[in-house]
Amino acid sequence: MTLTQLNAFVLVARLGSVTAAASALGVSEPAVSQALSALRLHLGDQLVSRGPGGMTLTPGGSRLLSTASQIVMLGAEAHAAVRAAQGAPEQLRVVATSTLAEFVISPLMEAFTRRFAGSAEVSAGVAATKEMAVLVANRLADAAIGPSVASDPALPVVSEPIFRYRLVVVAAGQSRLRGSPRQWRWLVDPSGTDPGSDTGQLLARLGIPENMIGVFPNQTAAWAAAADGAGVAPAVEHLVTQQLRRGELSRVELPGLPVDACWHATLLERQHRSTAASALRRFLSTPEAMQLMRSPAAGVPPSRFRPPVYVTIWS
Repeated sequence: MTLTQLNAFVLVARLGSVTAAASALGVSEPAVSQALSALRLHLGDQLVSRGPGGMTLTPGGSRLLSTASQIVMLGAEAHAAVRAAQGAPEQLRVVATSTLAEFVISPLMEAFTRRFAGSAEVSAGVAATKEMAVLVANRLADAAIGPSVASDPALPVVSEPIFRYRLVVVAAGQSRLRGSPRQWRWLVDPSGTDPGSDTGQLLARLGIPENMIGVFPNQTAAWAAAADGAGVAPAVEHLVTQQLRRGELSRVELPGLPVDACWHATLLERQHRSTAASALRRFLSTPEAMQLMRSPAAGVPPSRFRPPVYVTIWS
């Protein structure tokens, strides 16, 4: 029985599928399946089984989950302790929704790194809402920035509000929309496919059918298509201000819009956080961080945006 096998089991159990676990770890599905099979063989129990409603834990799997989670966390702490003994900087791994990763995370992390020079080795990536609490709890990420995460009480994480914003819908400057919103073409970045994101919740609330949703590699591309008259696009109001001022886009008035929303920071409970994660949480409350979230400037051009894949325990 290895940390690799236990980590695979915990992620499959928490996220509900081998596919989701593989995505969180940045490895192939066969790698997760092989680790899970080896653990099953060692313990003589199926641990998880696939049913009509998805993955379910066997009685043995249910008992193992809590213990396995603690072992995975201790493994991460051991890894961090050895790095510290070697004089290496702490790792700070941040995940966020695709919209935040495109516009906000890069300037935010650059400012944090300048303020705490040499104290942390910072990396960032993209995660779905349902993955965030699990990644943080299992030390695959130190912080997640995005929607509030309704956490499993068994996970030692907290989700705290850091920045309020408004979600609007935009279309080409001179467009005249006809019919019901369900008949419009909706243009979204990858966060639009995430049921837990604010955009995903807006689409669900409006009852937009899947065949009327077009997914673009990033928010900028979705806005450009909307400006060309290809449809409408949800947008964070303060991030799309320049396009609205130039008349490239205009706001679409709908009942229930704009939507008041909030970005949250999800971290381990205070007593379990690393020094770098605690420093990041304090930084997110500073006027400098607030200004960057309100006006992140150019951010990283979409053509250069490459969220890194990082794995804590996988070998």
